[in-house]
Amino acid sequence: MNTAELLVQCLENEDVQYVFGLPGEENLHVLEALKKSSIQFITTRHEQGAAFMADVYGRLTGKAGVCLSTLGPGATNLMTGVADANLDGAPLVAITGQVGTDRMHIESHQYLDLVAMFAPVTKWNKQIVRPSITPEVVRKAFKRSQTEKPGAVHIDLPENIAAMPVEGKPLHRDNIEKTYASFASIRAAAALISQAINPLILVGNGAIRAQASDAVTQFATQLNIPVANTFMGKGVIPYTHPLALWSVGLQQRDFITCGFDNTDLVIAIGYDLIEFSPKKWNPDSEIPIIHIATSAAEIDSSYIPKVEVVGDISDSLNEILKVADRYGKPHPYAISLRGNIRADYEQYANDDGFPIKPQKLIYDLRQVMGPEDIVISDVGAHKMWIARHYHCHSPNTCIISNGFAAMGIAIPGALAAKLVYPDRKVVAATGDGGFMMNCQELETALRVGTPFVTLIFNDGGYGLIEWKQENQFGKGNSSFVHFGNPDFVKLAESMGLKGYRVESSADLIPVLKEALAQDVPAVIDCPVDYRENRRFTQKAGELSCSV
Repeated sequence: MNTAELLVQCLENEDVQYVFGLPGEENLHVLEALKKSSIQFITTRHEQGAAFMADVYGRLTGKAGVCLSTLGPGATNLMTGVADANLDGAPLVAITGQVGTDRMHIESHQYLDLVAMFAPVTKWNKQIVRPSITPEVVRKAFKRSQTEKPGAVHIDLPENIAAMPVEGKPLHRDNIEKTYASFASIRAAAALISQAINPLILVGNGAIRAQASDAVTQFATQLNIPVANTFMGKGVIPYTHPLALWSVGLQQRDFITCGFDNTDLVIAIGYDLIEFSPKKWNPDSEIPIIHIATSAAEIDSSYIPKVEVVGDISDSLNEILKVADRYGKPHPYAISLRGNIRADYEQYANDDGFPIKPQKLIYDLRQVMGPEDIVISDVGAHKMWIARHYHCHSPNTCIISNGFAAMGIAIPGALAAKLVYPDRKVVAATGDGGFMMNCQELETALRVGTPFVTLIFNDGGYGLIEWKQENQFGKGNSSFVHFGNPDFVKLAESMGLKGYRVESSADLIPVLKEALAQDVPAVIDCPVDYRENRRFTQKAGELSCSV
């Protein structure tokens, strides 16, 4: 047995099902070992796509997704997806090939110090310098990756080490034991909640990682406290729940902003500061905060909790319920917010404008998708509208990258989602800019048999940047954001996919239904009216938060 074969045995021991990546000269021994294993190697068209697939796989399953590249340019191509997983709290293990240890001391073809390069974008990374340490390195990589807060790790394997003979076996996988909050913090949190007149729950992705959705819903319902979620906390509480105030996180004022302006207590549950800066909702550091999470609060001048309840989230919420003394109806202001938010959402249900308004596009998408179906959002102007208007029944049914927020994630992410949940409908929602960054992975999707729909919000430019430019410099003051596009329908058909073009507002739902019924990936080109961006900015500027 050589080191590469032992490495693959260790991956099997970690229940790895897929490795996403590209073959290269310096990872040949690993590829040969994978060929003989139970693991399915998925050859992607770009290493960034491989890393995004591993990223979304990890976020959906809680188990580390694995991606593989060769050295040099292959490894640098992995970096964006690895960084995305790390900042989004998705468990990922990246494995890179490397030159032999006999070449590292001299200037050498394609050699980079990959351990130094990956250090800023991973929780931990190491080079395997001796064959015998392989089981320890792999076990530590997966444990560090999957332990709260999850993230990316990196293993670098020099080609001469990979080929060396070795004796060894995988290490036993230890269970990560839950930790529980102190009784003192439970009582202190309950006291603050009991005294609050107009409290508000802010729930984030940490509650999804902790599988605390039921506990959050019961907590909010029993104590009658409204709930707002971050972009990455969608579905923790069903959007149809009468206390759900939907998503917060836009950089501009919105109805939910008024909720934070008028609250006297924010109960942050599984909230990661990277999802939505507290300086946006607590700029004067005056709102009292309770922090309920599996780890201590990050330091931020606008996020100084009165109480930190650190431990298993579901247990903490259940224990607080036992001692909190709060009954009756939620504050009337919160109820009025709910009405305003829903009315704004519903007003686009019958809009027949064309190109289609983003609100209408997303409203119709929600009508077609089932409660457990999955939307993977790319990054761009459409992401802001999806965050505001695509609402979820359950966790992990709308995946938005809002830590690193990397363009190009939707198509490879949708492939991974379809692997995890082959019986669910999956839609990659992307702008035309994001589509062109990783559209080559549609060939991968066709080859591995993962039919999903790519819905392109087509505006011929980088719409989010244009929106920000006009917000900062005034209407008409955008620059360097427009481009041309190929014929997306012909492009899809040339790859053996189904291609559709939406030509009226009435087309969208029938086209979506037909595309989702295909047994091959499908691409829908849908013109979008982003004049709504400016209208929303104007409306947000006129919003008054009177009680």
